[in-house]
Amino acid sequence: MSFRVTGLDPATFRDLHFLSSAALAERGMRRIRIESAHAAPCRVSLDDAEIGEHVLLLNYRHQPADTPYYQQGPIFVRETDTRFESVGALPPALARRPLSLRGFDREDMMIEADLVEGVEAGPLIERFFANPSVAYIHAHYARRGCYAALIERA
Repeated sequence: MSFRVTGLDPATFRDLHFLSSAALAERGMRRIRIESAHAAPCRVSLDDAEIGEHVLLLNYRHQPADTPYYQQGPIFVRETDTRFESVGALPPALARRPLSLRGFDREDMMIEADLVEGVEAGPLIERFFANPSVAYIHAHYARRGCYAALIERA
Protein backbone atom coordinates (compact mmCIF):
# COMPACT_ATOMS: atom_id res chain seq x y z
CA MET A 1 0.00 0.00 0.00
CA SER A 2 1.33 3.40 -0.95
CA PHE A 3 1.02 6.72 0.84
CA ARG A 4 1.09 10.38 -0.19
CA VAL A 5 2.63 13.18 1.88
CA THR A 6 1.46 16.71 1.11
CA GLY A 7 2.59 20.10 2.35
CA LEU A 8 0.14 22.89 3.02
CA ASP A 9 -1.14 24.99 0.12
CA PRO A 10 1.21 27.99 -0.32
CA ALA A 11 -1.69 30.17 -1.53
CA THR A 12 -3.08 30.10 2.01
CA PHE A 13 -0.07 32.07 3.26
CA ARG A 14 1.07 34.04 0.20
CA ASP A 15 -0.36 37.44 1.19
CA LEU A 16 1.00 37.18 4.74
CA HIS A 17 4.60 37.42 3.55
CA PHE A 18 3.96 40.99 2.33
CA LEU A 19 2.67 42.25 5.69
CA SER A 20 4.76 44.42 7.98
CA SER A 21 5.95 43.07 11.32
CA ALA A 22 3.33 45.25 13.03
CA ALA A 23 0.53 43.91 10.82
CA LEU A 24 1.68 40.35 11.49
CA ALA A 25 1.77 41.01 15.24
CA GLU A 26 -1.84 42.28 15.10
CA ARG A 27 -2.75 38.82 13.79
CA GLY A 28 -0.67 37.00 16.42
CA MET A 29 2.07 36.12 13.90
CA ARG A 30 5.79 36.82 13.71
CA ARG A 31 8.49 37.01 11.05
CA ILE A 32 11.60 35.24 12.28
CA ARG A 33 15.14 35.16 10.86
CA ILE A 34 16.60 31.66 11.01
CA GLU A 35 19.84 31.55 13.00
CA SER A 36 20.64 27.84 12.99
CA ALA A 37 20.25 24.79 10.77
CA HIS A 38 17.14 22.61 11.13
CA ALA A 39 15.41 25.18 13.35
CA ALA A 40 12.31 25.87 11.24
CA PRO A 41 10.64 23.05 9.29
CA CYS A 42 8.34 24.69 6.72
CA ARG A 43 4.87 23.15 6.42
CA VAL A 44 4.62 24.02 2.72
CA SER A 45 7.97 22.79 1.35
CA LEU A 46 8.37 20.22 4.16
CA ASP A 47 12.05 21.07 4.37
CA ASP A 48 13.97 23.24 6.80
CA ALA A 49 14.46 26.94 6.18
CA GLU A 50 18.05 27.97 5.52
CA ILE A 51 20.17 30.03 7.91
CA GLY A 52 19.48 33.71 7.22
CA GLU A 53 16.08 33.02 5.66
CA HIS A 54 12.97 34.67 7.08
CA VAL A 55 9.91 32.57 7.88
CA LEU A 56 6.51 33.26 9.34
CA LEU A 57 5.57 31.73 12.67
CA LEU A 58 1.81 31.50 13.03
CA ASN A 59 -0.96 29.49 14.58
CA TYR A 60 -2.64 27.06 12.19
CA ARG A 61 -5.82 24.98 12.56
CA HIS A 62 -4.66 21.61 11.23
CA GLN A 63 -7.49 19.53 12.69
CA PRO A 64 -10.58 21.73 12.28
CA ALA A 65 -13.15 18.95 12.82
CA ASP A 66 -15.73 19.45 15.55
CA THR A 67 -14.48 16.52 17.64
CA PRO A 68 -12.46 16.17 20.84
CA TYR A 69 -9.40 16.00 18.54
CA TYR A 70 -9.82 19.53 17.19
CA GLN A 71 -6.28 20.97 17.11
CA GLN A 72 -4.34 24.04 16.17
CA GLY A 73 -0.81 25.06 16.86
CA PRO A 74 2.31 26.88 15.74
CA ILE A 75 3.85 26.30 12.32
CA PHE A 76 6.67 27.82 10.27
CA VAL A 77 6.04 28.88 6.68
CA ARG A 78 8.70 29.92 4.16
CA GLU A 79 8.01 32.31 1.31
CA THR A 80 7.69 29.65 -1.37
CA ASP A 81 5.27 28.41 -3.99
CA THR A 82 6.88 24.97 -3.93
CA ARG A 83 4.46 22.65 -2.19
CA PHE A 84 5.87 19.26 -1.27
CA GLU A 85 3.94 16.29 -2.58
CA SER A 86 5.31 12.79 -2.91
CA VAL A 87 4.07 9.23 -3.10
CA GLY A 88 5.89 6.68 -0.98
CA ALA A 89 8.64 9.01 0.24
CA LEU A 90 8.99 11.16 3.32
CA PRO A 91 10.09 14.78 2.91
CA PRO A 92 13.43 15.91 4.40
CA ALA A 93 12.00 17.72 7.43
CA LEU A 94 10.05 14.64 8.51
CA ALA A 95 12.79 12.14 7.74
CA ARG A 96 15.32 13.87 10.01
CA ARG A 97 13.14 14.13 13.14
CA PRO A 98 11.32 11.84 15.55
CA LEU A 99 7.62 11.81 14.71
CA SER A 100 4.32 11.21 16.40
CA LEU A 101 1.95 9.67 13.87
CA ARG A 102 -1.79 9.87 14.53
CA GLY A 103 -4.29 7.93 12.45
CA PHE A 104 -7.82 9.30 12.16
CA ASP A 105 -11.03 7.68 10.93
CA ARG A 106 -13.67 9.24 8.66
CA GLU A 107 -15.30 10.88 11.68
CA ASP A 108 -12.00 12.63 12.54
CA MET A 109 -11.46 10.51 15.65
CA MET A 110 -7.95 9.31 16.46
CA ILE A 111 -7.82 5.52 16.30
CA GLU A 112 -4.07 4.89 15.88
CA ALA A 113 -1.01 6.61 17.38
CA ASP A 114 2.67 5.81 17.77
CA LEU A 115 6.16 7.30 17.86
CA VAL A 116 8.86 6.62 15.28
CA GLU A 117 12.14 8.01 14.00
CA GLY A 118 11.23 9.86 10.82
CA VAL A 119 13.60 7.94 8.60
CA GLU A 120 11.86 4.71 9.73
CA ALA A 121 8.26 5.96 9.45
CA GLY A 122 7.33 4.15 6.21
CA PRO A 123 6.49 0.77 7.80
CA LEU A 124 4.44 2.44 10.56
CA ILE A 125 2.47 4.42 7.99
CA GLU A 126 1.82 1.20 6.08
CA ARG A 127 0.72 -0.51 9.32
CA PHE A 128 -1.73 2.30 10.09
CA PHE A 129 -3.19 2.13 6.57
CA ALA A 130 -3.54 -1.65 6.84
CA ASN A 131 -6.38 -0.75 9.23
CA PRO A 132 -9.24 0.03 6.80
CA SER A 133 -10.76 2.44 9.33
CA VAL A 134 -7.77 4.82 9.11
CA ALA A 135 -8.77 7.55 6.66
CA TYR A 136 -5.69 9.77 7.04
CA ILE A 137 -2.66 10.36 9.24
CA HIS A 138 -1.33 13.50 10.80
CA ALA A 139 2.41 13.62 11.40
CA HIS A 140 3.63 15.75 14.28
CA TYR A 141 7.19 16.54 15.31
CA ALA A 142 7.51 14.49 18.49
CA ARG A 143 9.78 16.81 20.47
CA ARG A 144 7.58 19.93 20.33
CA GLY A 145 4.35 18.26 19.24
CA CYS A 146 3.79 20.65 16.33
CA TYR A 147 1.81 19.58 13.28
CA ALA A 148 4.11 18.51 10.44
CA ALA A 149 2.11 17.12 7.49
CA LEU A 150 -0.89 15.25 6.17
CA ILE A 151 -0.38 11.66 5.02
CA GLU A 152 -3.04 9.99 2.92
CA ARG A 153 -3.47 6.75 1.01
CA ALA A 154 -2.03 7.07 -2.50
